[in-house]
Amino acid sequence: MGLDYLPILIQILVAIGFAAAALGLSVVLGRAGITNRTKDSAYECGMLPEPGGQPRFSVKFYLVAMLFILFDVEIVFMYPWAVVFREYIAGPNGSLIFWSMLSFIGILTVGYVYALKKGAFDWKR
Repeated sequence: MGLDYLPILIQILVAIGFAAAALGLSVVLGRAGITNRTKDSAYECGMLPEPGGQPRFSVKFYLVAMLFILFDVEIVFMYPWAVVFREYIAGPNGSLIFWSMLSFIGILTVGYVYALKKGAFDWKR
């Protein structure tokens, strides 16, 4: 049983050895460059770098993005159900499959109405 994992162990050891050798060689063979203040400053097309990075995004952007991902993923779960619906509805669990998806859609609708009532889709706020 232990011999079955020997190739995996050898592969792990070779990968770790290669990574250690590459890092060691870069330290030994690499040369330290001459540093000064001009070389270490950020280059931005000849202009002096300004402090402050990206402008701040509104929380509304993130809220709409999360809602989109949430409802998009939930819709993806409906595709396999829709594909096999006709062949399973005739089976013994046909009504169970139908009502489970109907409750799933109901929960999605409740979530959508909640987001709508909270003003998550109001772009003017």
